[in-house]
Amino acid sequence: MDLDALLESSGAVLRGHFLLTSGRHSDIYFEKFRVLERPDVLSALCGVVSDRFRGEVDLVAGPATGGMIIAFEVARQLGVQAVYVETEDGRKTLRRGQTLGAGARVLVVDDVLTTGTSVREVLEVVRGAGATPVGVAVLIDRSESAPDFGCPLFAAHRVEARTFAPDAVPDWLAAIPVTKPGTRPHA
Repeated sequence: MDLDALLESSGAVLRGHFLLTSGRHSDIYFEKFRVLERPDVLSALCGVVSDRFRGEVDLVAGPATGGMIIAFEVARQLGVQAVYVETEDGRKTLRRGQTLGAGARVLVVDDVLTTGTSVREVLEVVRGAGATPVGVAVLIDRSESAPDFGCPLFAAHRVEARTFAPDAVPDWLAAIPVTKPGTRPHA
């Protein structure tokens, strides 16, 4: 399966000048909602993740909002339960009576990895509940250097994407009007 072509055809790969939620600039952006609105594309990417972790996990955990859909689909393909980490009173937590259980083997999933903030938040909740993260899986890894999450990192698709500090944006990128995509407040 050609994941590059699948992502391109879904409209998930955007090119231009983007201000990322990290505060850094990039010439490429992945619009996760183009993947999340296409069950065929989402299922294909989640299938790559599921194949990697089959038989290794008891639960799949993902952050609200996009990570919830990914957690559901990976859990469905693995035949296990999904749990969702949400924000309550300004902190990340399991809500709605969800529990993990001490020693549960948990796969943490997310959509696009750039800095790893969302993944770290989910891992904190998983570890705080006494569960064991067996891995982190993302649909797209666009990080410049893989973060250390204290467990294996797996990406269904890896893309080389450069980012630039606000004071180091190259002239060719600065000449393009900036767009501020994303769902988190910008740094």
